[in-house]
Amino acid sequence: MKLEHLLLGVLSAHPSTGYDLKKYLDTHGRFLRSNTQMSQVYRSLATMEKQGWITHTVDPRPGAQDAKTYRVTEEGATVFLDWLTGPYQPPSRFQDPELGARLSFAGFMSAEQVLRLLDVEIETRQAEIARYRYRDRRENWAPTIAFDVELAESIGERLHFMGASAIDAHVAALIELRKDLLDGKLSSRSLTALPESLVADETR
Repeated sequence: MKLEHLLLGVLSAHPSTGYDLKKYLDTHGRFLRSNTQMSQVYRSLATMEKQGWITHTVDPRPGAQDAKTYRVTEEGATVFLDWLTGPYQPPSRFQDPELGARLSFAGFMSAEQVLRLLDVEIETRQAEIARYRYRDRRENWAPTIAFDVELAESIGERLHFMGASAIDAHVAALIELRKDLLDGKLSSRSLTALPESLVADETR
């Protein structure tokens, strides 16, 4: 996921100034990308405008610097939707923001597309749990400086437990989200005529 994808998503929802985009990244999008600088936002906007993905109008502001309001072009919308609804390859770390970024723009997807996205993530993480939860984690310690084996192993066990609990909670939350979407607890105009393959396994 690139910064441009996030900016295109926000601009597809509503025209914005560079300041508006930075504010979004600092608030709503703070867990999708960390520490984005204003200079990065403006560099990306300049690049996207050269590529024809966005355009801007100037809003005069008497007594202050004129503001540029950016809008997505048809080409920019295509680039954004190609990323948003294109093949999803789960990152190696479930904590990475790719899934959250796509879900944050769920309004641009159909319910079917969201369900398929959730299915890929759930199946991938369940397979990882099955493969790695009970792996052999024993260490062959051979420290060359002072080293507390008991402390290292006890902290290691705690970290393993914390990681296991975190990925379990991640999967459980996605399963609940999937079920709520299918049960109609989440509003959607595109919930009709879902493929049977998506509706059948609500207990996954």
